[in-house]
Amino acid sequence: METILVVLNVDENGNLSKHALETVSAGVKLSKGLSSPFTVGIVGPKPELAAELIGGCGATHFLGVSAEAFQIPRYVTDSVLIENLANKSQATLILAPGSSRWNRVLPGVAHRLGGRADLHVGELKVAEGKLSITKWYYRQRMEAVLQRAHRPWCLGLDSGADAPWQGERGQVSVEILDIPINPAEIRTQVQGAKSPSTSEQTIRPDAELLFVAGAGWTKKQADGQAHPDRAAELILRFLQLSGASLGGSKSLVDLSSEGQSVLPFMTHLNQVGQTGATPRHPKGLATCCHGEEPHVVGWRFINERRAVNLDPNCGWAHGKADVLYVADAFQVMERLNALLEQEKQSK
Repeated sequence: METILVVLNVDENGNLSKHALETVSAGVKLSKGLSSPFTVGIVGPKPELAAELIGGCGATHFLGVSAEAFQIPRYVTDSVLIENLANKSQATLILAPGSSRWNRVLPGVAHRLGGRADLHVGELKVAEGKLSITKWYYRQRMEAVLQRAHRPWCLGLDSGADAPWQGERGQVSVEILDIPINPAEIRTQVQGAKSPSTSEQTIRPDAELLFVAGAGWTKKQADGQAHPDRAAELILRFLQLSGASLGGSKSLVDLSSEGQSVLPFMTHLNQVGQTGATPRHPKGLATCCHGEEPHVVGWRFINERRAVNLDPNCGWAHGKADVLYVADAFQVMERLNALLEQEKQSK
């Protein structure tokens, strides 16, 4: 019989992220599909509060770690944390949100425990009492279904792999673990955290809309001149008014290395496609993109896809977009921003 461990972390207020709740859902479904018990391990200040939020998930055991040394993302402490949680629960399957924090430690933990690890897992499936996972191989543009006999098996789940868990709160008993850590092994000291203000933030994983800009924004327009400053103004204003998340095609984010005019806020972190991110927003709007196959690979989990392009024969018109607007993106965004301004003022 399998034994499942779900590893979660909470923020400074003791709340669980959407990604963490998705991992809880995956653990619940896996437990039911395999008829196996599962344990939830929570790290952060006041893990009891987080455990209460998911108290009705059906976990048989809750483990908590609240020591200050483990509240900060750091490889040496996080690897010791998961190793101890796995040994305490005797886990054969270890699930964690596929965030930067856990993805960097899961392979090392699997090595310590003599198991295996798989990251960027898109889905968990149970058939005939056996667990299979799905992963996308971007360069080959194909989906693989994998099984492993090695245990423990550490799995980092991508955001959107499951729906966020929704259920009743419940009073549960949380066993607080005192995990020893040698201070001499801690070589990284975190002095603090810096993040952009809400108005400057362009990557918003929970946004309803993904807005993707292509290289056409920086090319010569109808007047024979390029207008990158105007493009930046229109795009940033739209992001502020709509709360959308910003993506970019590879051709656009690569322009900075070619000495061409660029959008100052666009980086490779915004890249969407075969060699970039694979977002899961409900809706997507592409502007000045041609809908090339490698770029569209990153859109496969977007439910509703629309595009704006002056070329009626671009890739988006070949069945890759639900709606293609053959129009000038500058004019479209100016009009759209005006409508959003009116809506904002009327509220």
